[in-house]
Amino acid sequence: MERFLAAHGIALTRVADGADIPASYWGAPEAGVIGDTLYARGDTPVHSLLHTACHVLCMGDERRAALHTDCGGSDIEEAAVCYLQCLLADTLAGYSRDRLFADMDAWGYSFRLGSARAWFENDADDARAHLEDAPLPDGTRNHLPGLQFS
Repeated sequence: MERFLAAHGIALTRVADGADIPASYWGAPEAGVIGDTLYARGDTPVHSLLHTACHVLCMGDERRAALHTDCGGSDIEEAAVCYLQCLLADTLAGYSRDRLFADMDAWGYSFRLGSARAWFENDADDARAHLEDAPLPDGTRNHLPGLQFS
């Protein structure tokens, strides 16, 4: 995870097991974020780290510099973040898009079509379009073949 995040310009700070996670929006064991640093402990779910990292990747430098706990953004940005995490799941060693879909459904992500996979495959055109206009770092764009960036 540390190498994966570093490749996208995000640092990971490990927190001791059982300790509070700084800047966690949902509370432990979910990941926390301040600027371009994610905070996690050993029991932080991979999907939580990936989702929080994708929030960081989808925002511009100015917003990222002020980021603390709440990533904010619009509903369509949240959908774009979910779409990006689905795209990047297969690039994370030991993880996969199939595992991510199962983790998202188990956590309680809510989609009109009933599951993360159904949303991604059949109902995410607006999220994909928004992602194509997001201020993603070049290193992240290089991992997303098939998207048309403006």
